[in-house]
Amino acid sequence: MQKPSVLLVATMDTKSREAGFIESCLKESGCSVQIMDAGIRGESPVPVTITRQEVAQAAGRTLQEVQSIRQEGKALSIMLKGACRIATAIYEKGLMHGIISLGGSMGTTLGTGVMRQFSLGFPKVMISTMASRDTRAFVGTKDILMLHAVCDLSGLNRFTRKILQNGSMALVGMVSRKPLDTPSGAPMIFVSTLGTTEKCLQEIRGYLEQDGKEVVVFHTVGSGGKAMEELMESESIEAVVDLSLHEMADHRFGGDYDAGPDRGSVALKRGIPVVLVPGNIDFLVAGPLEQTLKDFPNRLYHVHNSAITVVRSTPEEIEIIAKQLGDLCNAAQGPYTILIPQKGFSAFDSKEGPLHDPEAPARFAKSLEAQLSDTSRIHTLPYHINDSEFSEAVMDRLQELLS
Repeated sequence: MQKPSVLLVATMDTKSREAGFIESCLKESGCSVQIMDAGIRGESPVPVTITRQEVAQAAGRTLQEVQSIRQEGKALSIMLKGACRIATAIYEKGLMHGIISLGGSMGTTLGTGVMRQFSLGFPKVMISTMASRDTRAFVGTKDILMLHAVCDLSGLNRFTRKILQNGSMALVGMVSRKPLDTPSGAPMIFVSTLGTTEKCLQEIRGYLEQDGKEVVVFHTVGSGGKAMEELMESESIEAVVDLSLHEMADHRFGGDYDAGPDRGSVALKRGIPVVLVPGNIDFLVAGPLEQTLKDFPNRLYHVHNSAITVVRSTPEEIEIIAKQLGDLCNAAQGPYTILIPQKGFSAFDSKEGPLHDPEAPARFAKSLEAQLSDTSRIHTLPYHINDSEFSEAVMDRLQELLS
């Protein structure tokens, strides 16, 4: 059996002792290690596999040129470019089975920037002092394991040794795993949801799996919808059931679950059959209550938990999202249909819920009809989104699209 080979990315002028400890942990566990030094200032006190001079050259610069750049962010972006190119080349030669890195804000930017070049399932471990914060800027839409360093990664002590060893052993477990059996080739369906449309999702997933489909569900918290859109570009997908379009509203109106400007567009542009449901557009997601009251004053709100407060979408916001969806659909290159639940868009938007607006679905439908060139694609149904009758209607329309 081939010995697993690991790439260790570090700024060796400041992290040589800590990186050396990780290297020893990996080697003791049967892995070979290649160390890439992508630091900018100073120099590595120990030999490395890939020098910082080579990293700069891979980006089309000399190290001296990079060091002369006064703005550290710009210098780092050049070294990151070179590091990505080298790591990709190593991987394409079959000489890398996992990647690990360590650092603070700069080291984490470097390490995760390299990791994001690799596909889902490829082992990635980042040991970071930034891991207890909002890590979306580092993780993006990839499966990076972030391990909080707790104390600064400056020297070896009883705490850093434990953390660095745990991170190393996590990667050892990943690269030593038995490969999973190849997929069965079942048709793949992407579905979006939040907890507030979970009942609808569960019923739809049950129907699809019973029909022999492979169902991939995305949690629309911003990164979830963005990941779904990205994977639509590269994967072979039979259809999409987009139950949770609220990320479009969060992007437009300043909510936390922002998936970017392309949300909702990729399936339509690629011609992938898609069932569209304006699920969860009844609210915008914000942070803790105190901050929410400052960001969205004089709005009806609901405290979901200590970290998340949701605010009711205004009538104007509902109309704008309807028009935006209409514009996207007018440019569609394939079959689609839009189902509108007349009794509410989410668990919050129900007679028993905290944010119910019984007029919102009709307002959404009216605005969408005014914008959409083919209004025959719109189906308004006398159900709540979480009613079983609605999930059955979604499945009926999906079958029509696929037939």
